[in-house]
Amino acid sequence: MPTSHPSGWAHADGALRGPGWLRPPDDVNALVPQLWSSTAHKTDGVLHVGGMAVADLVANHNTPALVLDEDDFRTRARAFRDAFAGWDVYYAGKAFLCVEVARWIAEEGLCLDVCSDGELTVAMHAGVEPSRIGYHGNNKAMVDLRRAVALGVGRIIVDSFHEIERLESLTAEPGMRARVMVRVTPGVEAHTHEYIATAHEDQKFGFSITSGDALEAVRRLTAAPGIELLGLHSHIGSQIFDTSGFEVAARRVLALHKAVSDELGVVMPEMDLGGGFGIAYTTQDDPSDPAQLATEMGKIVEQECRSLGIDEPRLSIEPGRAIVGPSMCTVYTVGTVKEVILDGGLRRTYVSVDGGMSDNVRTALYDADYSCTLASRASDAPPVVARIVGKHCEAGDIVVKDEFLPADVKPGDLVAVPGTGAYCRSMASNYNHSLRPPVIAVRDGEPRVLVRRETVADLLTTDMGVVQ
Repeated sequence: MPTSHPSGWAHADGALRGPGWLRPPDDVNALVPQLWSSTAHKTDGVLHVGGMAVADLVANHNTPALVLDEDDFRTRARAFRDAFAGWDVYYAGKAFLCVEVARWIAEEGLCLDVCSDGELTVAMHAGVEPSRIGYHGNNKAMVDLRRAVALGVGRIIVDSFHEIERLESLTAEPGMRARVMVRVTPGVEAHTHEYIATAHEDQKFGFSITSGDALEAVRRLTAAPGIELLGLHSHIGSQIFDTSGFEVAARRVLALHKAVSDELGVVMPEMDLGGGFGIAYTTQDDPSDPAQLATEMGKIVEQECRSLGIDEPRLSIEPGRAIVGPSMCTVYTVGTVKEVILDGGLRRTYVSVDGGMSDNVRTALYDADYSCTLASRASDAPPVVARIVGKHCEAGDIVVKDEFLPADVKPGDLVAVPGTGAYCRSMASNYNHSLRPPVIAVRDGEPRVLVRRETVADLLTTDMGVVQ
């Protein structure tokens, strides 16, 4: 391992400094508070979440495990609900959804976005009121739309002319009525990764405002019997840190809102400005809090409506990962530690854990950054830049690209990665026939399994070659 140096770690021969934004810690054992859920802290180097030491949780539930801080989740949900009072706040089921979490969302007064029949089924099992559900998706099949309409889903976000045709056919049937919004692309380039930017023209979602498709979609829907047009829906992307993109989007969407009134004589009562608000995965991220977002977005809409001479529609937002993302961390067990000599004599420490891209594909998928900490003990060793990697047969199986860990990190240690609540368990896979990890909620020192760990029996259930 790299040795300490009297002038600090960066002066040691062969020390790897990592990316420019990564700063050496004053205390390698300390947590960076903004990266963790509100109850997370360390005692004698051991990470505690929800009043429970993760080492104790692991003793009963093994690793890898996703640990959900229930109080933190509920607090973040209430913060958005209260900051955006008078708006409808839609939790993103795609970020993470299970029956119990859907119940929490309903209890805290939020609405729920779903984008598949599976997510809708979970919501129904949780007892979520259908009128408080929005149904997204760019390729809803007739069977999906039929069930959503029959259940009385509060709004179906229409995404194509083919979908309009399907809804026209459905609502021609006796007793079938649909409440819809039109997903529009306002041509905004959100400052985020290409794969999670959703409001520019060259992508699969929505009707273009520029081409006139959006206005034509509105015209079709207003003429269709059995369809109630609620308004326009815009979503500029995900992991968004400021409201500048929303200002441009709101201007263009509200201009279309007014054009619909002027040209078609239809005053739509609602509008959804999307959201996709960012969270802090590392120290380079600086997200806005809900109160700030609400103030700034409210001013944007107020000013644009005043300029256009129109009344403000009822507004809704979709915070995306901002509720569940910071509320969860993933705990792994270290299996091997390896030092690799790089060009120029630099050394990188590879720390292999018992999970990887099967439970967090985001690093491999769009080069996401994460942080981590040694979670099971304190260390007096100097910090080294480590790379946390998984156990899968892929060179890109990286969980944390660069982070400082104690130089004495060893097999058997626990490492915890914060900010894994969104798009980790929900995008998990059985790659290499691995078993997807559990989600364990903790509150007041009590753990509760929300989603159990998969078993080999689960893995083989659909394999028809297995003798039953």
